[in-house]
Amino acid sequence: MKMYNWLRKHPEVRTIRVAAADLNGQARGKRVPTRFADKVVEDGTRFPMSVLNLDIWGEDIEDSPLVFDSGDADGVLRPTERGFMPMPWLSAPTALLPLWMYREDGRPYEGDPRHALRAIVERYKAIGLTPVVAMEMEFFLIDDSGRDLSVPISPRSGKRRKAAETLSIRALDAFDSFFTDLYDACEEMDIPADTAISEAGLGQFEINLMHCDDALRAADDAWLFKMLVKGLARSHGFAASFMAKPYDDYAGSGLHTHFSLIDKDGNNVFDDGGPKGTDMLHHAIAGCMRAMHDSTLIFAPHWNSYDRMVPGAHAPTGISWAYENRTSAIRVPSGSPKARRLEHRVAGGDVNPYLLLTAILGAALTGIEDKLSPPEPISGNAYALDLPHIPDKWGTAIDAFENSDVIKRIFTPEMIRNLVLTKRQELRYMDDLTPEERVDIYLDTV
Repeated sequence: MKMYNWLRKHPEVRTIRVAAADLNGQARGKRVPTRFADKVVEDGTRFPMSVLNLDIWGEDIEDSPLVFDSGDADGVLRPTERGFMPMPWLSAPTALLPLWMYREDGRPYEGDPRHALRAIVERYKAIGLTPVVAMEMEFFLIDDSGRDLSVPISPRSGKRRKAAETLSIRALDAFDSFFTDLYDACEEMDIPADTAISEAGLGQFEINLMHCDDALRAADDAWLFKMLVKGLARSHGFAASFMAKPYDDYAGSGLHTHFSLIDKDGNNVFDDGGPKGTDMLHHAIAGCMRAMHDSTLIFAPHWNSYDRMVPGAHAPTGISWAYENRTSAIRVPSGSPKARRLEHRVAGGDVNPYLLLTAILGAALTGIEDKLSPPEPISGNAYALDLPHIPDKWGTAIDAFENSDVIKRIFTPEMIRNLVLTKRQELRYMDDLTPEERVDIYLDTV
């Protein structure tokens, strides 16, 4: 009923987009005239299961059993609980209806990244816990009209400032019309956008999405936010990109994830009333550390991702944790004990938010189940310490993910197979491209 009410309140909407996230976080779906929206809501729609398992170019995976071996069978796409929402970056009034995929017999399709996250959330629910999640979204505004990428010309000053401006109000004000439209659009789409800052990269900004006690909704928000930012930037005459590292000489974009756990009474089970945190917090940290090496393919899913993960570039390269230390892979922020949480700092901005939260929350859950204890927290500069390393090569990360016992406790066999086949195909093709061609494919897709 809620979905029908939205359309009735917006008679100006002439078409809808129905879409689900594939393994790379790309929106795959259809354009449908509004007069057929009722059919989609009631019966869903259909497209091949292989569509959620395309490579970054949108091509079939050559050796995937989802394609010719199965006759390229359909899945059934049904609306998520999010319902209709506007697409403010398009000139014609249009609505988006997010979908997720089921098998013909009604079972969730295990290759759908949103269902992967749902399965982890259900496991938390079974032990009386609910994740509370917040995400920090870093991205670049880019002028890609010329041969080389650059920061766009400011609509206010008409100038192009080729310098990093960390926490600069001037940098924010230079693109005030874009950010004003972005916040208005977030309100329309019910995306909880909070503080905006300028970051350390060239034309780089960060917007925080407020904490949410529904991990699926938090992942939805991040997925929709990326779609909105990229679409709205184009309507302002430049590009926005979440690629991990568009410029060699500047820091890349991360997607830092904060989470805590609440019990059935709403109490934060990481809060011990002081700065240390509970045993449950330490179990979760230990689980994240144990799975970190083998989860790197989720945190760094593309060729360009590994350009970001170098020492001294504001991205973790060693597996560690610490209190209030941004050089560590896992940080426990200071502040009120009631807000005690961990911050997972490894992922780049180019990730699939559903797979990211599945990997982080799933790893923490294995630590809680096994009552793991982490090593001592580090102090000082993590880059200067002798620590276990996060993989710095794409091929190494693919192998680690495929062969990991702990990954098998987090992801289904179908999801592991599909992601590994996808990334091996992309790796083969990327080997033959120039750096400029790789940037070109990643700039708009991730």
